[in-house]
Amino acid sequence: MPKRALISVSKKDGILDFAKELNELGYEILSTGGTYKLLKDNGINVIKVSDVTGFPEILDGRVKTLHPKIHGGLLAIRDNEEHINALKEHGIEPIDIVVVNLYPFKETILRDNVTLDEAIENIDIGGPSMIRAAAKNNKYVTVIVDPKDYEIVINEIKEYGDTKEETRFYLAMKAFGHTALYDSLIYNYLLEKNNEEFPDVITFSYEKAQDMRYGENPHQKATFYRNALKSYGISECEQLHGKELSFNNINDANATIELLKEFNEPAAVAVKHTNPCGVAVADSVYDAFKKAYECDPVSIFGGIVAFNRKLDAKTAEELSKIFLEIIIAPDFEEDALNILKKKKNVRILKLKDGYVKEYDLKKVEGGLLVQEKDEIDLYDDKLNVVTEKAPSEKELRDLKFAWKVVKHVKSNAIVLAKDGATVGIGAGQVNRIWPTEQSIKQAGEKAKGSVLASDAFFPFPDVVEAAEKAGVTSIIQPGGSINDKASIDEANKAGISMIFTGIRHFKH
Repeated sequence: MPKRALISVSKKDGILDFAKELNELGYEILSTGGTYKLLKDNGINVIKVSDVTGFPEILDGRVKTLHPKIHGGLLAIRDNEEHINALKEHGIEPIDIVVVNLYPFKETILRDNVTLDEAIENIDIGGPSMIRAAAKNNKYVTVIVDPKDYEIVINEIKEYGDTKEETRFYLAMKAFGHTALYDSLIYNYLLEKNNEEFPDVITFSYEKAQDMRYGENPHQKATFYRNALKSYGISECEQLHGKELSFNNINDANATIELLKEFNEPAAVAVKHTNPCGVAVADSVYDAFKKAYECDPVSIFGGIVAFNRKLDAKTAEELSKIFLEIIIAPDFEEDALNILKKKKNVRILKLKDGYVKEYDLKKVEGGLLVQEKDEIDLYDDKLNVVTEKAPSEKELRDLKFAWKVVKHVKSNAIVLAKDGATVGIGAGQVNRIWPTEQSIKQAGEKAKGSVLASDAFFPFPDVVEAAEKAGVTSIIQPGGSINDKASIDEANKAGISMIFTGIRHFKH
């Protein structure tokens, strides 16, 4: 009795060569629908599944392989006498290879204006059933869901007469991953359609983008996975030059892009270890970069700089004077690229437009914290001036700018800003006065006439006291402390204006 392979694929890459090889190796091939026609038209000996089952395809192709003569042939344990006798009794022949990939559900839902009915119609039923049956019975059956595996299967059959047991196990594992991803895409699509925010069960669909040399530290193994449905942000950047991105590169670049998205006007953002070290807005990216650089010329060394406008040659010349790991922009003038590419190792990334609403995730031992991303807007009518003195128009502009930045600084966070640029940033301290002192020290004389933003309320008036001594003229903070009055009184005493936002921006 010849061995049998069942082939039914939506992605037809390499299938003709693979099927021809199976024919030459003596395999009978069963197939359905468009795959059957393709094989038949190309001179490959192929049998219709309906000729095996004795039952036609019905319901517009919804039912064609869901039949005992298919699944019995897949699931029978070959060294179980009762199973073999049952096959003989019912005229069922074993199926040794299953080559299936599924209806293009992902491609369907990515189309513009696709309807729910169209999406539902592209949910495969028979395909996952065959894949799971073959994968379950991998001790005897080879299942292939990825065209990249055709070669290894053919080579092993030629060498050993069949695939090796460990290969069948590996392919079965891969097959269950394939159906798991497929079901996850369907589930998440339906959740979105039903406006479910925090369902009882949550799944995420990611595919490997690249293996990394190591993780956060050299002794940690790491891999980068990309959203299986829609790529955006750092995952969608096109690398134009430089070494392969590392684990820390990707993590830091993501933080840089997240902050960059806060600004509509020309902006430059410099980040080191996921914390901003210099941020500025101006009439041009050149001026924005100069201001951002002057905020902290030390920390920017070995950091990441991103722009939200096309990068020109003049700015590229300035960038080339310092060591940077990554430079990001939505586009680059040709001369700018030529200047930057003179540095062999700098990674140059082209940032593409795109946004997808998603969760913010924090992994804990044995669990996952899931929340909305911190994307709340600050509206003028929600700003509460709590001091006798109100900020000037210029101070208000700087307060709003500083508020956008402090949101992206690790808590406890303090940002000093002046003239559309950060002049001091204090990050990641266990109390609020330490980042205040850090930002003031960094700013030096530039602290005079600056404004101060805090990601959370002041538990004591010590921040206001320190701000007064440094020459800060206005403060923006959430408010909400039982000691708010002490801070307000201190601000009034110092002649500092202060705004409460009612919004907290913890970032841990």
